[in-house]
Amino acid sequence: MKDATLHSLLVEQLRDMYHMERQLVRALPQVARAAASPDLQSALADHLEQTHEHVRRLEEAFEELDVAAKGKTCVGMQAILEEGKEVLESGWEGPVLDAGIIAACQKVEHDEIAAYRAAHAHAVVLGFPVVASLLEETLGEEKAADAGLNELAQTVNREAASDTVGAAPEGRTGEKPRAADRTAKAPSSR
Repeated sequence: MKDATLHSLLVEQLRDMYHMERQLVRALPQVARAAASPDLQSALADHLEQTHEHVRRLEEAFEELDVAAKGKTCVGMQAILEEGKEVLESGWEGPVLDAGIIAACQKVEHDEIAAYRAAHAHAVVLGFPVVASLLEETLGEEKAADAGLNELAQTVNREAASDTVGAAPEGRTGEKPRAADRTAKAPSSR
C-alpha cells in the first residue's frame, strides 16, 4: 500500500510540479518566438527566467524534505501544453495568434496557481516553514504572471478584434460580423 500521509501527498505534489516546471522550461522559448507582440515576447522571456528559478526552488524544497528531486509526469500540464501547441499550429497570425497564446498561457498559470496554493497549504500544516516559504514565493510570481498576461490581453484582444489580416482556421475570416448578421443571430424578444 502506498504511504497514505499528507507528507507523501506533498512529495507527490512537488514531483508533479517539478515535472510541470521543467516542461515549461522547454515550451516557453518556442511560444515566445511565435508571439508577434514585443511586449508578449518580453513577458514570456521574463517568465522563462522565473521558471528556471521555480525549478531551483522546488529542488531546494526536495532537499529540505530530504527526498530525491525527481519529477512525476504531470498529465494535466501535458494536456494544457498540447492545447497551446494547437494554438501555435492553428494558422492564426499577429494579434489573433497573440490572443490565443495569452489564453493558453493563462491556462498554464491557473493550473500552476492551484498546484502551488495546495502544496503551500500542506507544507504549512505539516510544519515545513522553509518549504512553505519557497512555495509561497513561487505562488506570488505565478499570480503576478497571470495578472501581467491579463493586462497584456486587454490591448492584444482589442487589436485582435480589429485585425482582418490574421488568418483563421476552418475558413473563418476574422472579419467582424455585419450588422445584418448580428441581427439575424439575435434571439427574439418574444
